[in-house]
Formats: sequence, C-alpha cells, structure tokens
Amino acid sequence: MGTNRENGSLYTTIDNKVATVEFGHPAGNSFVAELLDRLTNEINTLSENKDITVIVLRSEGDRAFCGGASIDELMAIQNLEEGTLFFSGFAHVINAMRTCEKIIVGRVQGKTVGGGVGLAAACDYVFATVDASVRLSELTLGIAPLVIAPAVKRKMGIAALSEMSLSPTEWKNAYWAKEKGLFAKVFDSRKEMDKELDYFSQQLSTYNPEALQKWKKVLWEDTDHWDGLLTDRAGITGTLVLSDFTKKALAKFKK
Repeated sequence: MGTNRENGSLYTTIDNKVATVEFGHPAGNSFVAELLDRLTNEINTLSENKDITVIVLRSEGDRAFCGGASIDELMAIQNLEEGTLFFSGFAHVINAMRTCEKIIVGRVQGKTVGGGVGLAAACDYVFATVDASVRLSELTLGIAPLVIAPAVKRKMGIAALSEMSLSPTEWKNAYWAKEKGLFAKVFDSRKEMDKELDYFSQQLSTYNPEALQKWKKVLWEDTDHWDGLLTDRAGITGTLVLSDFTKKALAKFKK
C-alpha cells in the first residue's frame, strides 16, 4: 500500500490477468526518489508474476499524469553522489519497463512533463486523452533530458526529441504526440479512454504470454546497452544539477 503522501503512493490491483499499477504524489504526481525505487521494484516483481500478462501504468487523479522529477528533491541535492543516485531512479524505472516480460500499457489522462514523458515513452502502447499535452522542460531548469532521451528517441525519433527539448516552455498537444508516435490513441474524454483501455488490455491478456514476451523482446531490440547508458547519463545530469545556473533556476522556479 502507499507510504505517507510526502513520499507518494503506489498501489497495484490485479483483475483477471491485468495488473494495474497506480502511482501518485500531491505535487502533480511528480517523482521523489523513494517512489521511483518502489515503481522499479514493483515492475520487476510483476515481470516474474506468472498470473498476469499485461501491466497498465496509470497515475492517480484527473489532472496531471506526471510532473517529472520532484523540484524539492532536486533542490536538496548537495553532491554528485546524491545527484547521480536521484537521476538513476529514472534510469532504473525505464530499464525495468524495457526488460519487463509483460506488455506495459500506459494511461495518460493529463499533462506530462520531463521524466513523465520518458515514462510514457517506455510503455509499449499508450492511451491518452486530449488533455495529455507533453513538455520537456529540463533546459529551463539548467539540466537536460539526458536519462529519458533514449526512450523518447526510440518512440518518437530524433526530430521530435529535438523539437520538444529545444522549446522547453512549449506544450505540445496530445494529437502532436500521437502523430509523432508517443501515443497510440487519443480520446475526447477519460470515460471513453477507460472503456477502450479496459477492452484493449483484457483482449491482450487472452493472447499467448510466451508469444507476447518473445515479441516484446523484438520491439526492444538493440537496447541491451541501456543499463550502462542510462546510468552514465544519470551521472552527467547529477553534475549539471549542482551548477550555479541550475541552483538559481530551481530557486526561481520554486518561487
């Protein structure tokens, strides 16, 4: 069950062969380090669960899907070790999703920023609503989306990654994200999305689990080096977060 709300919450429910994992945090469903660790562990555990075939990843509430990294935790980073450790949290989640033996279906009900875009990109199939605008705001904070870039690039291509990351104050709407490959389907309402998502995940859960597992491996071909790559990128981001530029940008953002 969920920890105290300061560290966010994580709940998993299993229905038929579908596991629904819901994360939440009062600050726009952003991620603190502990919540990232718990999500990684949960995905790794579900990967080995023979009773499920599909994972649905969603966040709580009806507003933002994910606010990315916790600004409070970013501001609290004092040294390279702490910075690397924090950004490794996103690296571990993406790698857990990549190597997970189950198909992961994302449910994006609202705006998603930074690390949240990486999370959506690491899903195998994504349902979204018209409210699901996306933004890579890292450059405005003095860092860059280094850790999540491989996942976003794999899904959307280098052109979309460049366009989003170099216009960090600009929201891209859900239809833009669908056109670029981040979302598979976009719906006018959450009700409509949930109806389709439920049907889709139940249908998926009736397929041969072994066939799905083998096929997922093919979909994620040529990503075996990500274990090292994403961790290295976490180290670079950990360095950037300590710069005076970033410290000032974070303080300004917090105000």
